[in-house]
Amino acid sequence: MKCPFCGSFDGQVLDSRPIEHTSAIRRRRQCNQCKKRYTTYEKPEDITLMVIKSDGRREPFDRKKLWAAVSRACVKRPVSTETIEKIVSEVESEISDYIMEVPSSVIGQKTLQKLLDIDTVAYIRFASVYNKFADINDFMTELKKLKKEHDKNKTKKK
Repeated sequence: MKCPFCGSFDGQVLDSRPIEHTSAIRRRRQCNQCKKRYTTYEKPEDITLMVIKSDGRREPFDRKKLWAAVSRACVKRPVSTETIEKIVSEVESEISDYIMEVPSSVIGQKTLQKLLDIDTVAYIRFASVYNKFADINDFMTELKKLKKEHDKNKTKKK
């Protein structure tokens, strides 16, 4: 750390304290050259997770955007706001393992899986936008896949 008085890089930390309710640290320092004391504040650098879109564009991950998409899929469904928040938080937590960039397909797949476990109608709504269903045949294909999975799970439970 450069001394603000004499410009020397030769100094020492006398005291360090976390600042309440933040991730910053207050450090009291003394310059070994001019012996003057000064205070610095350090905080971790925020690293924005970038989402790689299907067309190759990159944009910062936006939690609000994911929340809005899940919320739209759950309109008029028996899915509480707390459940939507839980889905978004879980997806956000799972993608935090990625360093710097995450493909949008990963976010979409993780969200779809969570919706499938909660509400199949919300799942279909989200899938129709995420998978860009073009016509009724796309819906029917997905519905048949869901029905087959549902019947398979039903048979296992017996």
